[in-house]
Amino acid sequence: MFFSKLKENLKKTKEAFDIKLDNIFGQNKDYEQIIDEIEEVLILSDVGVNTSAKICNNLRKSIKSEKDRSSENLKKLLKDQMVEILDRAKANSTNYENYDRAKQIILVVGVNGVGKTTSIGKLANLYRMQGKRVLLAAADTFRAGAIDQLEIWANRSDSDICLGKPMEDPASVVYEAVKKFKEEDYDILICDTAGRLHNKKNLMDELEKIKRIIDKNISNVKEEVFIVLDSTTGQNAILQVKNFFERTQVSGIILTKLDSTAKGGVVLSIVDELNIPIRYIGTGEKMEDISEFSSVDFVDSII
Repeated sequence: MFFSKLKENLKKTKEAFDIKLDNIFGQNKDYEQIIDEIEEVLILSDVGVNTSAKICNNLRKSIKSEKDRSSENLKKLLKDQMVEILDRAKANSTNYENYDRAKQIILVVGVNGVGKTTSIGKLANLYRMQGKRVLLAAADTFRAGAIDQLEIWANRSDSDICLGKPMEDPASVVYEAVKKFKEEDYDILICDTAGRLHNKKNLMDELEKIKRIIDKNISNVKEEVFIVLDSTTGQNAILQVKNFFERTQVSGIILTKLDSTAKGGVVLSIVDELNIPIRYIGTGEKMEDISEFSSVDFVDSII
């Protein structure tokens, strides 16, 4: 069911790819010319110049050892290259085998308007459906309505919540949440954070402070930093991740709004350039519209 929903949401991206690729493959050209034109299609589909070049260079190497140089096989090899890029970041991500995998603290970051609080609610519901005890921390105390919004999602997902007060120090909210997490034996703690303070430096300093609070007050628990990205921002999404990664060591990406853009190709560029895996993907507005990211399903949905 999720795969069919993903295909529907990526319809615009698939159309952008398919129409252009069909035009390339539908003509009598040699494979070198076809690959050159594939590279152009990838760039126009927001995959990015560097990533598009990498995919096509690998495609040239692969096709040289193939007896079958038909358009069908070339398309298959193209899909293989895309899956390899998406899976490589996952394989290179931090190994948490020494941690108690039943316990997890997730710091969720991202700029305002990307769907951060909604994604937290969906994620909480996903973990609750897996039988986990979930605690939320409303540490986005600077955005009007953010605390109330997260409380609504806590109720919807049957999760508990540590409520901050408007303009309260976010780190103090996280401190109380970590204390409750330990004392009451929760499985998952998800911390909402501010998307914007007075300036970028204040925001990043606050995130670093929250991270130090977590590290200082708990050990032997898997810690993650997920950044929520709006797919419609295209290549600007890469700049957002770089800004946060410098200060918080982002370990995974949650993608939102794939249903309203033809820029799904940016996913490949983000993963390739930053070597950070896509962890979850949002596919709609309903609480259950989130799932773990599958490279194969994603590529199958766009080509």
